Amino acid sequence: MSTTSTIETQGAQSAAPLPRRLTVPALRARKGAAAEPVVMITAYTARMAQLLDPHCDVLLVGDSLAQVIYGLPSTVPVTLEMMAAHGAAVVRGSGHALVAIDMPFGSYEASPAQAFESAARLLKETGAAAVKLEGGEAMAPTVRFLTERGIPVIGHVGLTPQAVNLLGGYGARGRSEAEAAKIVADGVAVAEAGAFMLVIEGVLEPIAIEVTNRVACPTIGIGASAQCDGQVLVGEDMLGLFDRTARFVKRYEDLAGRISAAVAAYSGEVRSRAFPGAEHLYQPRV
Repeated sequence: MSTTSTIETQGAQSAAPLPRRLTVPALRARKGAAAEPVVMITAYTARMAQLLDPHCDVLLVGDSLAQVIYGLPSTVPVTLEMMAAHGAAVVRGSGHALVAIDMPFGSYEASPAQAFESAARLLKETGAAAVKLEGGEAMAPTVRFLTERGIPVIGHVGLTPQAVNLLGGYGARGRSEAEAAKIVADGVAVAEAGAFMLVIEGVLEPIAIEVTNRVACPTIGIGASAQCDGQVLVGEDMLGLFDRTARFVKRYEDLAGRISAAVAAYSGEVRSRAFPGAEHLYQPRV
């Protein structure tokens, strides 16, 4: 099997050259209502990275690849090897957006030293610029340890999918006063430890607004608030590749329907022998 996509270059996606890749300091400065909101989206493959890159500030190689790519029930089974392979592909497919990689469950929680070893491996093997890790006050020392050693970190508080077994599901967080206060404290702790951005996922909107107002780094909402300093969605969700999505997802396209229609058309032409036509075949020279 062959495909011409293997020889496509980034230049094929746009006639105009893209600006140089965004940096951590440039994104850290995108804080506040006067700043341009940060656009973040997940990517797991080189081709999707090529398509998304001109429109995004951050491409996140999310551990959501567990469900999107591998059909797993949660992000818990994801490995460093998976994240490294997909991270390298996204870096190769992009040239403008900063690429950040989720650190998978079990690769950073034991100690700051473990986290450094895992993060250093991801950055060296992929060429990505940053890692993202879940957790609040308990992970603040790890965030500080990494940033002090030259590894940029994106924090993640609120609904933390790697803790799904502890949380008991993917419902919105912060419905009790105690949990709301804990999420705010978590966000402040991670930001003060040195995270250059902070993802806030699946919380009641007033919590997201309070965290955004309390921290110096940009906040990235997902099921949080439009008042966050940016937004992130799983690419396949917003493109309509899945029938079921969370409430906070807006579907901007129905690619599942379009793919189904295209494959149905192909199937019909194969069965009727309408494809391949003469224009698709090689004939002897005369």
